[in-house]
Amino acid sequence: MYTQRILLHGHIIDSLTLPKTMDTIIDQGGDYEIEELQVGKLKTDKSTAKLIVKSDDEEIFNRILDILTDYGAELIEENEEVTLVASQKDKTVPDNFYSTSNYNTKIRYDGEWLNIDNIEMDCVICVDTENKKATCKPLNAVKKGEMIVTGRTGVKVTPLERSRGKNTFEFMNSEASAEKPTRSIIHKVATQMKEVKDNGGKIVVVGGPAVVHTGCAPILADLIKEGYVDKLFAGNALATHDIENAFYGTSLGVKMETGELVAHGHKHHISAINIINKAGSIKDAVEQGILKSGIMYECVKNNAPFVLAGSIRDDGPLPDVITDSQVAQQRMREEVQDVDMVIMIATLLHSVATGNLIPARIKSVCVDISNASVTKLADRGSAQVISVVTDIGSFLPILKEELNKLEE
Repeated sequence: MYTQRILLHGHIIDSLTLPKTMDTIIDQGGDYEIEELQVGKLKTDKSTAKLIVKSDDEEIFNRILDILTDYGAELIEENEEVTLVASQKDKTVPDNFYSTSNYNTKIRYDGEWLNIDNIEMDCVICVDTENKKATCKPLNAVKKGEMIVTGRTGVKVTPLERSRGKNTFEFMNSEASAEKPTRSIIHKVATQMKEVKDNGGKIVVVGGPAVVHTGCAPILADLIKEGYVDKLFAGNALATHDIENAFYGTSLGVKMETGELVAHGHKHHISAINIINKAGSIKDAVEQGILKSGIMYECVKNNAPFVLAGSIRDDGPLPDVITDSQVAQQRMREEVQDVDMVIMIATLLHSVATGNLIPARIKSVCVDISNASVTKLADRGSAQVISVVTDIGSFLPILKEELNKLEE
């Protein structure tokens, strides 16, 4: 029989961590014994539970412990330290490597608990033993000889907790539904945005081309100009059609004011790319007085960094688009380190990519007209993301209106 004592501490009742832990053990084919349970009585009190996890199958036992550590379970090993094994080759790690979640994580090394500051999911932990520093790295960034955390001992994960006291962002769970009251939800998103900005925080918008197609490019441009949006993640399409709109008043050849298809309008986006290519870059086009309005214009004028990650289907693309996906991913990874809130709008692939890169502490909202798109993030492990199922053409105007009310 394989056994392991585990510790759960925090708001484990309100967050359903304790029942979820017990259900997981049984569902996976194991068993447990509650050794100690102390339940907090007041809203501010935390609870503690010590359980003994059991299984007569080593594979099932290890699988259960892998899942429970993601729930925040701490293995009781009398302060046993992490096990480190050197990488034998670039972009490779030992077979028993520890795979990270996006929750706050610490490791015990040389008698100290070291915090992993740049935590993200599906990565490994590398330890600089000389400087006693631990960092989170994607597999493709690992170098030969780096010391990699293996196994589970000496690793402490702290998941997000739901206490009995409410905070501003706990206005709905991650379950997506088009039947939830849209305006009240957007009001609370706006309230959170204002709180972030009032506290000197930063907000990044991850946007798809539907922002432009629905006529909302001027609204997003205003949010950048007014300081509500500090950074932009997108693909070639959003930037191209935004610039097309600035030059020709169309998006995909459709007149934005009337919704009519313009004769030969299908070439407008290619012409827009051509003009930017001649200028040298989006920034060059702004500085030369060629590009005078739109989302990308406001990014340049307000020093809002943008990362345009390309795909195989892109026309052009624009000269600012990063066509190497690994390079684009690293640029996004760098830009999210100082971000406090992420708003993902109508772009499934870029939203999932961003969700994979950000720690769970970053407040996140995903907006899409499709239920499947917004729930995809939760399915991929970004459980902290609040899902809003609505039309983008409704979301952004209402958001701007609510922000204006808050300013007044």
